[in-house]
Amino acid sequence: METKNYFPKNFLWGGAIAANQAEGAFNEDGKGITLSDVTRGGLSKGVSDDKIIEGRYYPYHQAIDFYHKYEEDTKLFGEMGFKIFRTSIAWARIFPKGDESEPNEAGLKYYDNLFDELTKNGMEPMVTISHYETPLYLIDEYGGWENRKLIKFFSKYCEIILKRYKNKVKYWMTFNEINNLHTIPYAAGAIKIKSEATKLQQIYSASHNMFVANAHAVKLCKEIIPDAIMGCMLSLSVVYPATCNPDDVFEAYELRRRSLFYSDVMIRGEYPAYVKRIWDEHNININIHEGDLELIKKYTSEYLAFSYYRSSLHKAGSPILGNTGGIIGQDNPYLDKTQWGWPIDAKGLRYVCNELYDRYQKPLFIVENGYGGTDEISGDGKIHDNARIDYLNKHIVQINEALHDGCNILGYTWWGPIDIVSAGTGEMRKRYGFIYVDKDNEGKGTLKRIKKDSFEWYKKVIGSNGEVALSIDGK
Repeated sequence: METKNYFPKNFLWGGAIAANQAEGAFNEDGKGITLSDVTRGGLSKGVSDDKIIEGRYYPYHQAIDFYHKYEEDTKLFGEMGFKIFRTSIAWARIFPKGDESEPNEAGLKYYDNLFDELTKNGMEPMVTISHYETPLYLIDEYGGWENRKLIKFFSKYCEIILKRYKNKVKYWMTFNEINNLHTIPYAAGAIKIKSEATKLQQIYSASHNMFVANAHAVKLCKEIIPDAIMGCMLSLSVVYPATCNPDDVFEAYELRRRSLFYSDVMIRGEYPAYVKRIWDEHNININIHEGDLELIKKYTSEYLAFSYYRSSLHKAGSPILGNTGGIIGQDNPYLDKTQWGWPIDAKGLRYVCNELYDRYQKPLFIVENGYGGTDEISGDGKIHDNARIDYLNKHIVQINEALHDGCNILGYTWWGPIDIVSAGTGEMRKRYGFIYVDKDNEGKGTLKRIKKDSFEWYKKVIGSNGEVALSIDGK
């Protein structure tokens, strides 16, 4: 059954990666050490050392060597027809320690070259300013985002890159998945939790400082690149109540609000009423300086970017393992799962788009959505990743439905159009890409790039502005 195509002609199809998961070259051209560089395993399930220990394997040190292979890779993205490509700037390439007075020119030049190459291949660059790679020095010396001094350092970093790339980048985001401060506070907020008793105080203190920094970034963007837009970015895979028991329903609602708190502040421009009870019940005191609230109110994020991978069920009283309850959680009998146990819920993406647009009436951008699974090279030398194509197809159908519902969605960037190191587990075996990279979990391999079947399929989707996906499955 065919479905009417509601994708606008200017819809931004593309892909997304992060510097720390792709670039490698962790100590080249003056780059400083980041929290990713001392992490073994994934940022959510790995172990972080205080410093690099010789002889230990750190998956982010080489990653897929995008730093040296970006020209080859951007040509492949251009071949697929990408309209936009999301990546991040590694803060420590620009300011190796984070608090220097002058930036590292070699780092600035690298991103000049990368953005020029993207433009040459028909893509708008989309930049996340801080994506789980805070300079390690800012953690060791200042304590991460619990310290207000990071507002000044971040603002200077923003000013430098906005001025440098004002003619090259129009789409910006401040912090990747800022609401993951609750889930992975070290990666998302560069803070080390001292104890369970201090955890929420630390998280909300860091959150406030990041809100002020976000507002500074919006202000700078408006002043330096008036025709650009600065958004915020959250992890917003959906959580459902496990049953119709009112306790399950309300606790799932409270859990969801824990994430939406971040977009409430950065998009609406003020702290929501419900946070006062949370602070009261947990004896949380936020050090709000004079002018902070006025700045947050005046300089709000201009669009809401978000990641969506799956849905979860939450039962009242059960442990909260993430912003969406248990990552695997209670089985949903209506949904299939990926090899990593993540429920596949395409309609949940439509649900989230409507939830967010109803709440904020601000443009949305789906900047992460993807299928992580193992891939094998077949006897014919090809990679037949039908499960990935099916996942992508079903989610595009639901984006079209959300557009029909009236949601303003600017674009869609598939997470990991080329295989990269998994943020969650630090693996290469968990692959998202349309392009296979010959590297294993131990760092062995040639790094050769191989197109998967999904490469040609997504190329057809983009070329038809979504029509190919809609004509296959209009349900």
